[in-house]
Amino acid sequence: MQIAILGSGLIGTSWAALFLAYGHHVAMADPRESAEAEALPAIDAAWAGLALLSDLGPLPTDRLTFHRSIAAACQGATFVQECGPDRLTIKHTMLAEAESALAPEVIIASSTSSLMPSDIQAQMTHPARLLVAHPMNPPHLVPLVELVAGDKTAPDSVSQARIFYEAMARVTVVALREEPGHIANRLTSALYREAVHMVASGIATVEDIDKAVAWGPGLRWALMGPHLVYHLGGGAGGYRGYL
Repeated sequence: MQIAILGSGLIGTSWAALFLAYGHHVAMADPRESAEAEALPAIDAAWAGLALLSDLGPLPTDRLTFHRSIAAACQGATFVQECGPDRLTIKHTMLAEAESALAPEVIIASSTSSLMPSDIQAQMTHPARLLVAHPMNPPHLVPLVELVAGDKTAPDSVSQARIFYEAMARVTVVALREEPGHIANRLTSALYREAVHMVASGIATVEDIDKAVAWGPGLRWALMGPHLVYHLGGGAGGYRGYL
């Protein structure tokens, strides 16, 4: 596939390494004059991390191009990963230029961690193609991708995006409705709020709170989510037994 990545920051370069590792062609768009010089070392570093997991060979720079123009990067693209700043006005401008060069059926997946897809797609010519595909950082190593549809997102766009990411060994989850923070960030934020409260209230030190998570529930959370943890904690009775 020919994938356009809009934005060459931390997330965009990590996506680029993953897409290249799975044989895709990548065109990166960033208006900054220094973008290519800054992005290449970041992609190379991510590639080196992936190379520790499998025999990839050298970075395939013949499948990687850089463009100052979004429209140029989107020429011939069959999938778009948007990784611009999380400011709605900027995303509207970026997507307007992208749509001017894309076929109507090409999916645009936004990496946003905070904006709602309905707001992002509000000014689009073809809003049905837009969804949020939010990764956990860094996406070339952490498998989770959260998919969130907007009011005008076509169900087929979500289905196609799910197939696209899972073909690269990503683990997808689908939010049933739009909420700030999507799924994973809402869960981690809840824990972090309590961790800060415990320090501020004199319940425990920063070091001991971190140790309590890392050497206690964190070990289980690496293998299962909170619902399964409590279900297994109930023994033969499962959740009912626990309650």
